[in-house]
Amino acid sequence: MLLTVLGCSGSAPGPRAASSGYLLEADGFLLGIELGNGTLAELQAVRDPFALDALLLSHLHPDHCADFSALTVLRRYHPAPSRDPRTHRLPVYASREAPERLVAAYCPAATDRAREDLGDVFEFHRLADGIVHIGPFEVTAAAAAHPCESYSFRIVYNGHSIVYTGDTGPSPAITKLAKGVDVVLAEASWTHAEDRPPDLHLSGVEAGRLAHAAGAGRLLVTHVPPWTDRTAVLAEARTEFSGTAHLVGQGESFEI
Repeated sequence: MLLTVLGCSGSAPGPRAASSGYLLEADGFLLGIELGNGTLAELQAVRDPFALDALLLSHLHPDHCADFSALTVLRRYHPAPSRDPRTHRLPVYASREAPERLVAAYCPAATDRAREDLGDVFEFHRLADGIVHIGPFEVTAAAAAHPCESYSFRIVYNGHSIVYTGDTGPSPAITKLAKGVDVVLAEASWTHAEDRPPDLHLSGVEAGRLAHAAGAGRLLVTHVPPWTDRTAVLAEARTEFSGTAHLVGQGESFEI
């Protein structure tokens, strides 16, 4: 598998830094994971956006899905798409409210929303705990510890595996999901403190603990907000995880 980082700024985009967005590719299949603020521009810089074979959204906070409206415009109105978006509707795997919420983001007026479902260029699939097959990938979704319906993912291809935490606080579910994984792609939104709000985000310490408990081969730290000290978060993670820990950067790629 090849993982490419379109954006990794947590909670909001930063200066010249897109929010959450990733590409995962194997066997000629291109899976988008998240499409936060600024990621569609980055996608167009590295790949043909019509080459996306599916899109996976962990949850519906804007830093993970805000560019979906722009993708809708591109798929509907591009004059010369490389693949007809109406005969190749993009499968979108997302939470229960995704069709309604994403329509509302695209159509602010209630009268327009009543006539809209985005079904001409997208095909929505509801996520739930359990396994779904997306192209060559086996994706196990597990409910994350976050204020809205949100999921973490374990993605397996040809015996290789990656866990993407999405946004989550520490939980037995994410610990179980990550057990024995090759790579943990973990959000770490702040440095560690005992008075951090529960069921929201991981600290650098908690991201490191997760990778250690999993016995992971590598830890990739992501989703650090622009107001958080990235080097401090990484240093925390390394105190808890003795394997390779790396702070991901926009535009980087990793073989898994």
